[in-house]
Amino acid sequence: MNIDGNTELIAHIGYPTHSFKSPLIYNPYFEQEGINAMVVPMGCQAEHYPAFLKSVFNLTNIRGALITMPHKVTTVALLDEVTATVKVAGACNAVKLDPQGRLVGDMFDGAGFVRGVQRKGFDLQGKRVLVVGSGGVGSAIAASLAAEKIAAISLFDVNTAACEALGQRLKSQYPEIQVQTGSNDPEGHDLVVNATPMGMNEGDPLPMDVKRIAPEAFVGEVVMRQEMTAFLLAAQQRGCRVQVGSDMLFEQIPAYLEYFGFKTTTAEVLRSVARLA
Repeated sequence: MNIDGNTELIAHIGYPTHSFKSPLIYNPYFEQEGINAMVVPMGCQAEHYPAFLKSVFNLTNIRGALITMPHKVTTVALLDEVTATVKVAGACNAVKLDPQGRLVGDMFDGAGFVRGVQRKGFDLQGKRVLVVGSGGVGSAIAASLAAEKIAAISLFDVNTAACEALGQRLKSQYPEIQVQTGSNDPEGHDLVVNATPMGMNEGDPLPMDVKRIAPEAFVGEVVMRQEMTAFLLAAQQRGCRVQVGSDMLFEQIPAYLEYFGFKTTTAEVLRSVARLA
């Protein structure tokens, strides 16, 4: 790769102690495809972030910015325009300049989950889904699912206030979708999502009663520390199709590439070139 002032940059902005894995996936892909671009990790303290984000877009070769914790929520108020997905999730993790020079943003944490499910042949339109966990990743997944014309969504979190707030944001942006809160009972749902750390290891409390998941349901997980968690293994034993957490990471990168106007690819290609340990 010829790195010079014409090399297009994607700034990956996070807390200074954040572990930046994205360059180990994006940059090998850019190199393989002969794309003169690279992802550059940039650590930034929270108090400096608002000014720093705007200054990054003064660079002549900036293509966009990936935003990670703890800046995703702060970013929303710094932009000129955001998508419905951002409004529901209450956070933003991708920023670019539009043709008018305005800062615009979108949220792709949930897009990776949705793309993975769809590529495995599961049609979301008209389906009933359950999302357990209303934190950052759960909110993002709920937002992306709602954009796919599901019929109904049930939300649960031990933090009742967070769960109710997410439900209200969904109702505001997608009034045609039936939204229920307060129960983690998976019975009657076509898609079940665990967006909590529960059920990682054997013996852990599970996020729901797996025996009440229909064998024909699709079950997804967000935990990436291990491929098959105790929760997924239990669902698989029920006969359910499952999606591991790491699929969400690799499936969202093609969405980012499309958003920033780069040549897109598949999760399989990204897995094959990634330099992750």
